[in-house]
Amino acid sequence: MPDMPEGAAIQAFTPQGTLLAFDFGTKRIGVAIGNTLLRRANPLTTISDEKTDARFASIAALLAEWQPSALVVGLPSSDDGTPHELTALCRRFANRLKGRFNLPVILADERYTSLAASAALNEQGIRGREQKSLIDQYAAQQILQAYFDEPAAGLIV
Repeated sequence: MPDMPEGAAIQAFTPQGTLLAFDFGTKRIGVAIGNTLLRRANPLTTISDEKTDARFASIAALLAEWQPSALVVGLPSSDDGTPHELTALCRRFANRLKGRFNLPVILADERYTSLAASAALNEQGIRGREQKSLIDQYAAQQILQAYFDEPAAGLIV
Protein backbone atom coordinates (compact mmCIF):
# COMPACT_ATOMS: atom_id res chain seq x y z
CA MET A 1 0.00 0.00 0.00
CA PRO A 2 1.42 3.43 -0.86
CA ASP A 3 2.07 5.82 2.00
CA MET A 4 -0.91 8.01 2.71
CA PRO A 5 -0.64 11.41 4.37
CA GLU A 6 -1.69 11.30 8.00
CA GLY A 7 -5.40 12.06 8.25
CA ALA A 8 -6.05 11.14 4.61
CA ALA A 9 -9.65 10.18 3.94
CA ILE A 10 -10.27 6.46 3.98
CA GLN A 11 -11.86 6.54 0.53
CA ALA A 12 -8.42 5.97 -0.98
CA PHE A 13 -8.02 2.69 0.92
CA THR A 14 -10.67 0.12 1.73
CA PRO A 15 -9.30 -2.93 3.53
CA GLN A 16 -10.69 -6.37 2.76
CA GLY A 17 -10.86 -9.36 5.10
CA THR A 18 -10.42 -9.52 8.83
CA LEU A 19 -9.98 -6.34 10.86
CA LEU A 20 -9.01 -5.93 14.50
CA ALA A 21 -10.13 -2.86 16.44
CA PHE A 22 -8.70 -1.40 19.61
CA ASP A 23 -10.21 0.70 22.38
CA PHE A 24 -7.01 2.09 23.89
CA GLY A 25 -6.86 3.01 27.55
CA THR A 26 -4.07 3.60 30.03
CA LYS A 27 -5.21 0.61 32.13
CA ARG A 28 -6.73 -1.74 29.53
CA ILE A 29 -7.06 -2.17 25.77
CA GLY A 30 -10.26 -3.63 24.42
CA VAL A 31 -10.01 -5.67 21.22
CA ALA A 32 -12.74 -6.55 18.73
CA ILE A 33 -12.73 -8.51 15.50
CA GLY A 34 -14.77 -8.28 12.34
CA ASN A 35 -14.78 -9.13 8.67
CA THR A 36 -15.38 -6.72 5.81
CA LEU A 37 -17.55 -9.27 4.01
CA LEU A 38 -20.08 -9.60 6.84
CA ARG A 39 -19.47 -6.05 8.15
CA ARG A 40 -20.21 -7.21 11.69
CA ALA A 41 -17.96 -6.57 14.69
CA ASN A 42 -17.63 -8.85 17.71
CA PRO A 43 -15.85 -8.34 21.03
CA LEU A 44 -12.69 -10.45 21.24
CA THR A 45 -10.63 -9.83 24.36
CA THR A 46 -9.28 -7.28 26.82
CA ILE A 47 -5.56 -6.72 27.30
CA SER A 48 -5.21 -5.86 30.97
CA ASP A 49 -1.44 -5.48 31.26
CA GLU A 50 -0.29 -1.90 31.74
CA LYS A 51 3.32 -2.54 30.60
CA THR A 52 3.96 -1.51 27.01
CA ASP A 53 6.08 -4.53 26.07
CA ALA A 54 3.49 -6.97 27.43
CA ARG A 55 0.69 -5.11 25.65
CA PHE A 56 2.45 -5.29 22.29
CA ALA A 57 3.35 -8.95 22.86
CA SER A 58 -0.36 -9.67 23.38
CA ILE A 59 -1.23 -7.70 20.26
CA ALA A 60 1.45 -9.56 18.26
CA ALA A 61 -0.10 -12.87 19.35
CA LEU A 62 -3.56 -11.70 18.25
CA LEU A 63 -2.19 -10.57 14.88
CA ALA A 64 -0.48 -13.92 14.37
CA GLU A 65 -3.68 -15.77 15.21
CA TRP A 66 -6.18 -13.66 13.24
CA GLN A 67 -4.02 -12.31 10.38
CA PRO A 68 -5.92 -9.01 9.96
CA SER A 69 -5.57 -6.92 6.81
CA ALA A 70 -5.86 -3.67 8.78
CA LEU A 71 -6.27 -2.31 12.30
CA VAL A 72 -8.83 0.21 13.56
CA VAL A 73 -8.09 2.37 16.60
CA GLY A 74 -10.71 4.41 18.40
CA LEU A 75 -9.88 8.10 18.54
CA PRO A 76 -11.43 9.79 21.56
CA SER A 77 -12.45 13.42 21.62
CA SER A 78 -14.69 15.72 23.58
CA ASP A 79 -18.41 15.78 22.81
CA ASP A 80 -17.85 18.76 20.49
CA GLY A 81 -15.07 16.92 18.63
CA THR A 82 -12.11 18.77 20.16
CA PRO A 83 -9.11 16.69 21.24
CA HIS A 84 -8.37 15.95 24.90
CA GLU A 85 -5.45 14.32 26.75
CA LEU A 86 -6.27 10.74 25.65
CA THR A 87 -6.51 11.80 21.98
CA ALA A 88 -2.73 12.22 21.68
CA LEU A 89 -2.09 8.92 23.48
CA CYS A 90 -4.39 7.07 21.07
CA ARG A 91 -2.69 8.64 18.05
CA ARG A 92 0.66 7.55 19.49
CA PHE A 93 -0.67 4.02 20.03
CA ALA A 94 -1.94 3.93 16.42
CA ASN A 95 1.44 5.11 15.11
CA ARG A 96 3.20 2.44 17.17
CA LEU A 97 0.91 -0.25 15.79
CA LYS A 98 1.70 0.87 12.25
CA GLY A 99 5.42 1.02 12.93
CA ARG A 100 5.70 -2.31 14.75
CA PHE A 101 3.40 -4.42 12.63
CA ASN A 102 3.50 -2.72 9.21
CA LEU A 103 -0.27 -2.93 8.77
CA PRO A 104 -2.63 -0.16 7.70
CA VAL A 105 -4.09 1.59 10.73
CA ILE A 106 -7.35 3.51 10.60
CA LEU A 107 -8.54 5.97 13.23
CA ALA A 108 -12.28 5.95 13.96
CA ASP A 109 -14.33 8.29 16.15
CA GLU A 110 -15.01 6.62 19.46
CA ARG A 111 -17.29 9.15 21.10
CA TYR A 112 -20.06 7.46 23.10
CA THR A 113 -18.74 3.93 22.46
CA SER A 114 -18.33 3.19 26.17
CA LEU A 115 -21.93 4.25 26.78
CA ALA A 116 -23.14 2.06 23.93
CA ALA A 117 -20.99 -0.81 25.20
CA SER A 118 -22.43 -0.47 28.69
CA ALA A 119 -25.96 -0.46 27.27
CA ALA A 120 -25.21 -3.61 25.25
CA LEU A 121 -23.90 -5.35 28.37
CA ASN A 122 -26.93 -4.19 30.37
CA GLU A 123 -29.17 -5.80 27.76
CA GLN A 124 -27.33 -9.07 28.42
CA GLY A 125 -27.91 -8.74 32.15
CA ILE A 126 -24.31 -7.73 32.90
CA ARG A 127 -24.36 -4.66 35.13
CA GLY A 128 -22.14 -2.50 37.29
CA ARG A 129 -18.83 -4.03 38.40
CA GLU A 130 -19.49 -7.14 36.33
CA GLN A 131 -18.92 -5.00 33.23
CA LYS A 132 -15.35 -4.01 34.15
CA SER A 133 -13.63 -6.97 32.48
CA LEU A 134 -15.79 -6.71 29.33
CA ILE A 135 -16.52 -3.02 28.76
CA ASP A 136 -13.34 -2.28 26.77
CA GLN A 137 -13.77 -5.12 24.28
CA TYR A 138 -17.42 -4.15 23.81
CA ALA A 139 -16.32 -0.54 23.25
CA ALA A 140 -13.84 -1.84 20.63
CA GLN A 141 -16.77 -3.67 19.04
CA GLN A 142 -18.70 -0.39 18.86
CA ILE A 143 -15.67 1.33 17.28
CA LEU A 144 -15.31 -1.35 14.63
CA GLN A 145 -19.02 -1.49 13.92
CA ALA A 146 -19.08 2.30 13.50
CA TYR A 147 -16.23 1.95 10.99
CA PHE A 148 -18.10 -0.78 9.09
CA ASP A 149 -21.23 1.38 9.05
CA GLU A 150 -19.38 4.47 7.78
CA PRO A 151 -15.90 3.64 6.48
CA ALA A 152 -15.45 7.04 4.82
CA ALA A 153 -15.32 8.61 8.30
CA GLY A 154 -12.10 6.75 9.13
CA LEU A 155 -8.66 8.35 8.85
CA ILE A 156 -5.52 6.51 7.76
CA VAL A 157 -2.54 6.87 10.10
